[in-house]
Amino acid sequence: MAASHNRYPSARSPVYARTVVATSQPLAAQAGLSAMQRGGNAIDAALTAAITLTVVEPTSNGIGGDAFALVWDGEELLGYNGSGRSPAALTRDRFAGMDRMPTTGWLPVTVPGAVASWAALSSRFGSFPFEALFEPAIRYASAGFAVGPVTAAAWARAAEKFRGAGFEAFAATFTRDGRAPAAGERVCLPDHAATLAEIATTGGDSFYRGPLAGRIADAAARQGGLLTRDDLSTHAGQWVEPLRVRYGDVEVAELPPNGQGVAALVALGVLDRLGLGRFPVDTPDAVHLQVEAMKRGFAELTTHVADPETMSVDPVRLIAPEALDAHAEAISLDRATHPVSCVRPDHGTVYLTAADDAGMMVSFIQSNYMGFGSGVVVPGTGIAMQNRGAGFTLEPDHPNTVAGGKRPLHTIIPAMALRDGRPVLSFGVMGGHMQPQGHVQMVARLFTYGQDPQQASDAPRWYVDEQWRVHLEPGWPAAMADALRQRGHTVVLERDGLLFGGAQLIQATPAGYCAGSDHRKEGLAAGD
Repeated sequence: MAASHNRYPSARSPVYARTVVATSQPLAAQAGLSAMQRGGNAIDAALTAAITLTVVEPTSNGIGGDAFALVWDGEELLGYNGSGRSPAALTRDRFAGMDRMPTTGWLPVTVPGAVASWAALSSRFGSFPFEALFEPAIRYASAGFAVGPVTAAAWARAAEKFRGAGFEAFAATFTRDGRAPAAGERVCLPDHAATLAEIATTGGDSFYRGPLAGRIADAAARQGGLLTRDDLSTHAGQWVEPLRVRYGDVEVAELPPNGQGVAALVALGVLDRLGLGRFPVDTPDAVHLQVEAMKRGFAELTTHVADPETMSVDPVRLIAPEALDAHAEAISLDRATHPVSCVRPDHGTVYLTAADDAGMMVSFIQSNYMGFGSGVVVPGTGIAMQNRGAGFTLEPDHPNTVAGGKRPLHTIIPAMALRDGRPVLSFGVMGGHMQPQGHVQMVARLFTYGQDPQQASDAPRWYVDEQWRVHLEPGWPAAMADALRQRGHTVVLERDGLLFGGAQLIQATPAGYCAGSDHRKEGLAAGD
């Protein structure tokens, strides 16, 4: 059994239950749990929660975003890549004079894949009618919901960011007289309700081939965007084989590119070779090795990972034993290294996980990329379009260079860990570049140091930025920063825990499940 929950300050307890949903917003978690209480399975619960999140946490995800999933159906582990492509008409000359990808307006908009993901997962695994998954979300959008404090703060930042010309539809949809809702204020999103109802009754078809697709394409044409009806109608998600790396007595599974999960797998494979467990938890040696292994993962990510159709290296080679051996041999216990990287942050993602009493487990993540995304809202629909195209690079010879009809490098990554071929942990840590780093920290805490999911989530975190500086969350002792600096690390002491992501975890136990939900967010783990 995991260690008792007593090491770190927290207002939360791990949740032990027969069935459980964990996510970043309590209304969504309860909606998902209610689906299982009404006879649904873990997929029904996950999708109900995900669709509800587009209403109650629109600051991080929406109908116009992408989604990814790992599903254990009781027999095998399957992956789903729901990311969309850039408009077919997009060309490099659109970015003449720019030194980086834009993040607002129509240029970084890619085809949203979340709606198709809901339909595909429901069709293959769900036990509920598709329309039933939308009932809580439509109710909250129509009758209203009280905004949580973390969401309210993010909403206020977005209202300021998207103030002014070009973002009138955003203001009309998501503000009142230009103001974001305050914590506890009741909000109704009627356009959102109508759009979700149409998606529900058409099985998602309206979004890609029907009236909603027409409204999206027409808005793009009026506003200088390139997204067309053909771009929407040809969208297709993909069932994919997860990548796996051994760590101790478990295998950690991540989706293959175009996501960044391979960065976490490289780091964990390296740590397995370095014998992280030789060093006590939360000591400078343990943190230094994790940081150095994570740098190696990011170096591989930023050099090679892109749309798999344009990669010149098979992702399996990045986690091959000989590659992991070479990385491990290059790491010193007393010296920091500085490989080249170009990691970029984002803060617009929701993660959830669900598990039922039949053993099905779901790891699911959806995102607008940066907050509300591009700032583009299709008038009268509530659809905030993602800015996932900002994940491309303008480097002409890079596999992730911008082009038409192409999927960009994605930050969002669901994960699982398996022992003897069966899942023992479904988890994720939302937060852009924090995600693979959070995965590494969660796996180490649970499987090297025996912590339970809530304790692992509560622990102070670190992250490495694009200049290889190590950022420490409040809660680390001063001696940690001093010890890392002595090894050559540049250390930044942060004051805001929100920079370190939000974890949601469900661990399988002999009696059911043990779940944890990040105190940095406003969500919870809800069980039955």
